[in-house]
Amino acid sequence: MNRYLLALLTSFFAISCVHGQYTLAGKIEFEKKINVHAVAKDNSGDGDESWYEHIKSSVPKFKITYFDLTFDTARSIYKPGREAENTSKGFYSGDGPATDNIVFTDFINGKVTALKYVYEQKFLVQDSMRKMDWLEKGEIRTIANFKCHKAVGRICDSVYVVAFYTEDIVAPGGPEMFSGLPGMILELAIPRLHTTWVATKVEITSPKEEEFKVPEKGKKVNQKELYETIQSSLKDWGKWATRNVWWTIL
Repeated sequence: MNRYLLALLTSFFAISCVHGQYTLAGKIEFEKKINVHAVAKDNSGDGDESWYEHIKSSVPKFKITYFDLTFDTARSIYKPGREAENTSKGFYSGDGPATDNIVFTDFINGKVTALKYVYEQKFLVQDSMRKMDWLEKGEIRTIANFKCHKAVGRICDSVYVVAFYTEDIVAPGGPEMFSGLPGMILELAIPRLHTTWVATKVEITSPKEEEFKVPEKGKKVNQKELYETIQSSLKDWGKWATRNVWWTIL
């Protein structure tokens, strides 16, 4: 059966009937929150205390943005959502390079296509879905009315990632390029980037085919090539470089 026909059929059943308690298709809104003050503290060097104190007094503590993840059992697409109110703006807002990412994930073939704007450059990442060694931790919490299980993993060898996923949404996806758990990730935290993604609501809807439009334009690279390119470009940025590389490979 054509995989897109399969996706449409599963979407139909997600709307028209209840099959156990599983959600097969819909749209998730994620609130992405960056602790701007903590990021500024990390980026301030020796003798920069006055700069850090200025940021604390003049910039809101959190930068909040919203992203939408539309999904069915075959695929998902993650892209910027509604505009947030009362959040950091101006010369220092705490933004990393991942502010406008669009990520299409093909669960059937294990592929991902991501449009990433990294400062003045636009990259089209085409690669296999990221493989992570997730470790289950046993903790359970409720997010957007779904029972979620805790798992932890790492990116870039040493960057700790905390996820809460629900088995009640069968698509094995999540925000950005994170996936690979037995259900949808509804909360993600990367402490070293002082950033969280939390689902605020899950709408059980039947996605339209045009919602899954795959990005096409940008410098074509895989994840390894993107990592090496950005690492080389930012080599003179000092400690700013490492965190920006982490942002880039999300």
